[in-house]
Parts: sequence; C-alpha cells; structure tokens
Amino acid sequence: MSSGASSASAGGVQIHQSRRLPDFLQSVNLKYVKLGYHYLMTHFLTLLLVPSMAVIIVQASQMNPEEINQLWLHLKYNLVSVIICSAFLVFGSTAYIMTRPRSVYLVDYSCYKPPEQLQVKFHQFMEHSKLTGDFDDSSLEFQRKILERSGLGEETYVPEAMHYIPPRPSMAAAREEAEQVMYGALDNLFANTNIKPKDIGILVVNCSLFNPTPSLSAMIVNKYKLRGNIKSFNLGGMGCSAGVIAVDLAKDMLQVHRNTYAVVVSTENITQNWYFGNKKSMLIPNCLFRVGGAAVLLSNKSSDRRRAKYKLVHVVRTHRGADDKAFRCVYQEQDDVGKTGVSLSKDLMAIAGGALKTNITTLGPLVLPISEQLLFFATLVAKKFFNAKVKPYIPDFKLAFDHFCIHAGGRAVIDELEKNLQLLPIHVEASRMTLHRFGNTSSSSIWYELAYMEAKGRMRRGNRVWQIAFGSGFKCNSAVWQALRNVTPSPNSPWEDCIHKYPVQLML
Repeated sequence: MSSGASSASAGGVQIHQSRRLPDFLQSVNLKYVKLGYHYLMTHFLTLLLVPSMAVIIVQASQMNPEEINQLWLHLKYNLVSVIICSAFLVFGSTAYIMTRPRSVYLVDYSCYKPPEQLQVKFHQFMEHSKLTGDFDDSSLEFQRKILERSGLGEETYVPEAMHYIPPRPSMAAAREEAEQVMYGALDNLFANTNIKPKDIGILVVNCSLFNPTPSLSAMIVNKYKLRGNIKSFNLGGMGCSAGVIAVDLAKDMLQVHRNTYAVVVSTENITQNWYFGNKKSMLIPNCLFRVGGAAVLLSNKSSDRRRAKYKLVHVVRTHRGADDKAFRCVYQEQDDVGKTGVSLSKDLMAIAGGALKTNITTLGPLVLPISEQLLFFATLVAKKFFNAKVKPYIPDFKLAFDHFCIHAGGRAVIDELEKNLQLLPIHVEASRMTLHRFGNTSSSSIWYELAYMEAKGRMRRGNRVWQIAFGSGFKCNSAVWQALRNVTPSPNSPWEDCIHKYPVQLML
C-alpha cells in the first residue's frame, strides 16, 4: 500500500493521510476536460439567458397592481404601434414560412445484392486473367499484389460477361448488367415503401462509364411506365462521388416541385470498362471495382416525416477541376496500343487530401460545435499573425457526427481519412467491411455502408451521419443526414444473411 492509504499495525489501525493534492495530470483524463469545454461553449447562450430570465421574473413579481395597470394603459393608448408591430410580425412569419427551404426526407433506400454465381474469389480472378492471354507476367503479378493489399474479400461480384473465357464485354451484356442492378434495387425499394411508380415526380440516375442511348433514366421510365411529365436526369462521367451530386440535384428539384417524390439511382457499369492491357495505372480499377448499385427514395411531403428514416441536413460539394493535375488524376484514355481504361495518377492521394481539406473547411462551420470552431480559429490566428510554431488544429468531427460513411474506394483512402480526421476504428468499420464484402461499388458504396450500420443496430434517433465521397474531376462531396428514429434495416438488406460474420479481422 502507498503512504497515503490505510495501513494496519500490531497495536491497532493507524490512518495515514497524505498532505499532497492528487496529481491532476495523472488522474484526470484530458478528454473529459475537452468534453467539459465543449459543453460549456455549446450552452454558453443558455447560461447567459437563464440569469437574465431570472432577473426579469423577480422584477415582475415585485410589481404591484397599480404598476401593472399603468403598463396596460400604455399599450392601450399606443394601439397603432401595437397593430403595426403585429402586422410586421405576421408578415415576417408568413414570408419565412413561405420561403424557407423545404425539408427533404429519406423515406428508404435499397442496395442491390448480386446472385452468388457472380462472386469471384482471388484465385478465380487470377486464373481468368491469365487465361485471357491479354496480360503479361508483370501485369499478372501486379494485379495479384493489388488484390492482396486491396482490403477486398473473397465474396465480391463481377458481371456475368467477365466470368466467361474469353470475356464477352458487349453492349448487350452491359445493358443486361445495368438492368439487373437498377431494376433489382428499384423493385426492392418499391416493395418496401409501397410507393407506386406513377407517384414518382423526379428521377436522377448516375453512372459514369456507361451512357447508352436511350439513357439509363429512360430505361427506368420505360420499365416502370413512369408518368409522362416526370423530371428525369442522367448524370455521366462524374465518378464515385456522383451519388452525393445526384442527391443534391434531387434536393434542389424538391425545393421547386411541391408534394412529390424523387428517386435517385446510383450505380456503375463494369462490363465494357474492364481493361485488357498492361499499363499498371490502368490495371488498378480491375482489381477494385465490383458490381453494385442503390436506389434512394426522397420526399418533401411533411406527412412522410413519420415513416422516413433520415432528414437531409447539408450537402457540400467541392470541385478541383480548374487544376490540371486534379483534372487528370482519374482519366479515361487509351494506352499505347489503343486499349481503353481508366488511369489513376500517382498524385491521387495528395489531390484527394487537398479536395478533402477544402470540403471540410466549408462543412465545418455548418456542423461543428462553437467550441471546435473557436479552437480552430484561435490556432489559425496565432499561426497567421504571430508566427507561432503551432500545429494547425484539426477539428474533432466526432463531436459533430455519430457515424461516418467514407467511400470505399480502396484501403489507402480509408486509412488516410481515419488518420487525418483522427477517427476510431469503429468509425471506419462500415467502410472497411463494405470494401471487404462488396468491393468498390463506386457511387453506391456509401449506401452499403449506411445499411451496415443499420444492420448492426447502431443508428439511433437524432444520430448524425456524414457521407463523404471522392470522384474524378476531381471532386470531394459530403452529405449530412439526421436519423428521425431508431433505424432498423429494411427487408432484403444486402447484409441480411451475413451481418453476423462482421466485422472480420483484416490482414495488414
């Protein structure tokens, strides 16, 4: 026992009391100090308001009937002023109600789960790649190493055309892949929400690399016989962050068109975009991209709030396309022998970091508590004006968000965001497990991640979710949602039959 604790002796019990105060640096966890500071700053206005209200109540309680009567007479003989003030109040309230942004609710969403026969294990991937005869030994070894380090598991899916030897990447096969993914997600969405296709007023479809004529959005209109005055949009070539762009477009349309539903379909098409060459920078997408897609039902109807899962809070978009390096870092082109593929620049991570910095600088003031904003501003001022050798303060986004859906673009992307945003392993678990189970499904990956959190039972009422995605151009886009209830997974969730296996231990 230490000298400050109780000790026993032969003559009885002796109590020794230390005269020294506890070492607060050792006994107080600094994270609680920070939480206290955050709480104080968050409730700063309340702490000021409570004493003011107390003073007013005390003063009012001390007024006698004569003073109350004098106050009434003063208001009575200034009737014109009272009427004018009331008119301004009514007019201002009406104008605010009429012009304020309409709330956008996420009623439900559905992620497509391909059939088991489309799964591809690593040895199958390598065997098929070798049998095609298009890759030299160096390219095969490169793909093997990428697969081993990618974070993908053995149950991801490639389109049916890629299972043949040799592969059959035709236009018909690409249309078939698009139909299976889009219709599969939409069928499940309509079944879960009991929404009739005729009720849909806005349709936004995004797919970067496959843009047939008629468009993918027209294929959906034809399949479900959507109404003739539907506002339909087809977004192409916008990369893996196009899912957030599609949501932003649907949101803007819902601000204009009252009392309607919007459907967003996010997918990517692999069949005609497999690279059969030996340029290393173009081989990486072969190893990472897999079949997937999602359909999302949005509404601006106030009656849908009760059954909706989430409310859209913010969308922040960052575009770095004015910079030549950023513009070309994800670039579709032909190699030296005329084979088409998507080339990934060695500067990709640095460019993504710059886009992320710009995006979170814009997003921060919208979501961070005032305590974090003041700390960030203080360090910025100290560094700018006093040449202080202080490290830039990285805001704690864990105080703003409960869950993070980081685009499952690859293991390196998730690792870097975990490090730079100072996140905990549980915050990136959904992203890592989505990458492991489904691979990089492009713009739909953030919805598989949200479905993972629901399947784990982690989404509680009031929780805030940050969806963040990167895409060619170069773009970094964020969407912030707030849970309107304790969210449970919808029927036929992509994780329905396997969530008990996750999280899995990944090899380093």
